[in-house]
Amino acid sequence: MEITLKNKYFGTDGFRGEANVNLTSIQAYKVGRFLGWYYGSALSGNNKPCYRPKIVIGKDTRRSSYMLEYSIVAGITASGADAYMLHVTTTPSVSYVTSRDEFDCGIMITASHNPFYDNGIKVINRHGEKLDDSTTALIEAYIDGELDLLGVEGDDLPLASGEKVGAIIDYVSGRNRYVAYLISLASNSYKNLKIGLDCANGASWMIAKSVFGALGAQLTVVGDEPNGMNINEGCGSMHVDKLAALVREKHLDMGFAFDGDADRCLAVDENGNIVDGDAILYILAKRLKARGMLNKNTVVPTIMSNSGFFKSLDAIDIKTEQTTVGDRFVYECMQANDYSLGGEQSGHIIIKKYATTGDGLLTAIMLAEEVCDTKSSLGKLTEGLTVYPQLVKNVKVKDKEAVFNDEEVKKVFAEVEALIGGEGRALLRKSGTEPKIRVMIEALTEELCEEYADKIIKVILERGYGA
Repeated sequence: MEITLKNKYFGTDGFRGEANVNLTSIQAYKVGRFLGWYYGSALSGNNKPCYRPKIVIGKDTRRSSYMLEYSIVAGITASGADAYMLHVTTTPSVSYVTSRDEFDCGIMITASHNPFYDNGIKVINRHGEKLDDSTTALIEAYIDGELDLLGVEGDDLPLASGEKVGAIIDYVSGRNRYVAYLISLASNSYKNLKIGLDCANGASWMIAKSVFGALGAQLTVVGDEPNGMNINEGCGSMHVDKLAALVREKHLDMGFAFDGDADRCLAVDENGNIVDGDAILYILAKRLKARGMLNKNTVVPTIMSNSGFFKSLDAIDIKTEQTTVGDRFVYECMQANDYSLGGEQSGHIIIKKYATTGDGLLTAIMLAEEVCDTKSSLGKLTEGLTVYPQLVKNVKVKDKEAVFNDEEVKKVFAEVEALIGGEGRALLRKSGTEPKIRVMIEALTEELCEEYADKIIKVILERGYGA
């Protein structure tokens, strides 16, 4: 059975919202109830009688992550499936464990780079990829009580009883195997490297130190004191300036900043300059090409990548295929065309040989490997990359769709495009996870970027869309 996703709850990156406001513990329980039932039912394609599904769960350090975790686990076990607990861990580790240890699905409780009061539920399929829309639509149907769409009679899914009630299993060993996997990917010792890590007071706060410590790096670590409410607060990949200052102050060789669930990584070079996702893709594209590992000589960025990035890759005979924003869409393009490298300017980098999702720690290791292999520095590795001044401003709005359909907004946007001409570009897009419109401008100067972005934002607010 296949129904259409309403996108009432699940967006491009799972079910996300303010904890206990528009993502409640009751809804989390229902997600667990559905998944525990679904993977034991014929609806999922399962034809094994009395099959007991296995679902693995991780979470970040938000206070509400514990509440949502217990709610989901209660739902899973009430439906007769077993819940395997990774505890605080990263999104890519859940993806890795789900696929390698043959779980029916994985769940990560996180709102990634959002503030602590937000949270989210990411569901990962048995291959370590984001869940397909048809199954997600069934989850939404169950949350809304539309059991007829599931082919279920009565007012709820059946409850397990007796020996059929699911078990809860501590599975920290799965997280440890993921750490060992990352360490195994490095061919060099980092004993001569002074590396700064900013763990965003999030999911990587223990894992990042374990990995780079085992590889021998001389570490300076910040953002490693989570208290449930300081995740992403003035730290991590959303606030890389803090790490840049640390690299300069301590004279470090490089720094890596992760987001709340560590599927993103932004870097800082030896001079304290920020190395964003475009620059990381540029470095890794050259690395893979030199090793004959850049399949079809193509990199998959999104429409948010800088115009200079495309020209720089073209200059070294590397092709690109753009997608809409979202690491899910990058991966789908890579999978469909057998490409080996893709990612986003924000730091989601997917190296398909090693992972099915963006992995901040994996990205950091690959950059450190390139520094060691070339006996160079991170700053020198970005030479040849041209970047145009670019500015992204976020506007919190009441109705994203109405903004895009407004004729006055369209008119001003067209005026800005005409002003930019061929010396840059303008982009207006809806956030997939927040009630925000993102205004992106590339122009000859930073001053022009500010002027053009403000011109668009002004009309959005004047038209009464601001929240």
